[in-house]
Amino acid sequence: MATVIKIYALFLGSALLMFGGGLQGLLLSVRGAEEHFSLIALGLIGTGWSVGFVAGSIMVPRIVRNVGHIRAFSVMAAIGTVTILLNLLWLNDIGWILLRGLSGFCFAGAAMIVESWLNEVADNKSRGTIFSIYVTINMAASTVGQMAISITGTAGYIPFVLGAISFICAILPTALTSSPQPQPLQSAKLDVRLLYRTSPAAAVAAFATGMASGSFGTLAPVYGYQQGLDPSGIALLFAIAAILGALAQIPFGRLSDRIDRRLVMIGLSGFAAVVGLLTVVINPGAGWVMYVLFAAYGFAAYPIYAIAVAHANDFARDGDFAKIAGSMLLLFGIGNAIGPVVASVIMNVWAPVGLFIVTAVFHALLAIAAYLRMRVRESVDVSDRAPFQPVSDKQVTPETFVLDPRGDSDAPEFEVRREAPVPDELMETADGEQHVQGSSTV
Repeated sequence: MATVIKIYALFLGSALLMFGGGLQGLLLSVRGAEEHFSLIALGLIGTGWSVGFVAGSIMVPRIVRNVGHIRAFSVMAAIGTVTILLNLLWLNDIGWILLRGLSGFCFAGAAMIVESWLNEVADNKSRGTIFSIYVTINMAASTVGQMAISITGTAGYIPFVLGAISFICAILPTALTSSPQPQPLQSAKLDVRLLYRTSPAAAVAAFATGMASGSFGTLAPVYGYQQGLDPSGIALLFAIAAILGALAQIPFGRLSDRIDRRLVMIGLSGFAAVVGLLTVVINPGAGWVMYVLFAAYGFAAYPIYAIAVAHANDFARDGDFAKIAGSMLLLFGIGNAIGPVVASVIMNVWAPVGLFIVTAVFHALLAIAAYLRMRVRESVDVSDRAPFQPVSDKQVTPETFVLDPRGDSDAPEFEVRREAPVPDELMETADGEQHVQGSSTV
């Protein structure tokens, strides 16, 4: 607890980042619809964020190595602040797409630097506590940021200025913290083939949840706006989904510690697909049915990514967790970039409710893929699993997985420790074969 108190400033910095990120994401979707941007343009704004965020996760560590943590963080915070203000001054769809990509890049870098400081002060005893508090703060601050537009509205300059203030104030923790300069940031060491060999189900889950999450997060506010909701109603709609999704992580995560995690993914994905189809069939107006459906969707869809990460980690060799998680981040980011474009085309051709065709299809495909994998490969024994840890499927960086207590904190730079030349008995292969050399716990 003393360590937690010592680093309260870093938690505050993370909260300010997530507050600004939550506010900006919802604000741009709704304000863009009010400015009569096309659905394709609104989808590409979401794509720009995802591309920028993944690029930042890969490239920012090089910048930090050249100029140091504090200078790099100052640059990221300053550019992020300028970017959201330019969103106000440059009300143009092409401009917003470009600015959103730059914003995603800077946000990834700033978040990674805060996480690296948290990782620096965490030891093996406090890592789990710090990680849990950090994830809880991120989820809560992002939701509060979204709710802020119910007070500020989306018209005028106030919400943009509030977001800019939040971003620039996040620089204070790095300036005031007494913690030593962190170790170099961890680049995302990507090995999608290793991820697929380790757990095909987790690879499919990362891409499918990215498609659904990117589509929902970018265009569901537009759907709500076109159904006649005001900014306050849209903010409440997303808050309900986010809160229930956060609350659902613990019980479903603990359940996945006791049974085959793929069963939990099948149940949640299947339920999310059903909710999507019901939304398409019912096409609710701006009434209580819409709030119920959004709440049910958040409850089912939001925990899936964290359970997929846990499932991949069950089969990972010592030292491979961060590399596998980084590959999941890449696949999730690709899905996050493609999803809004696909959904915007369907919404444009079909109807606004066509958004939920995309979420339903990809959740259904995930449920089918997880079921097929269960027929090929048995689950890892409960005693060999690392406990589930909540992970948000938004704003996850490689440094998040370094901080994760399931990772190998003694293996910097995401390097694999060559303790065995062949995969161990927990390695899940695409054809379902099982190797019997060695053993591994993470």
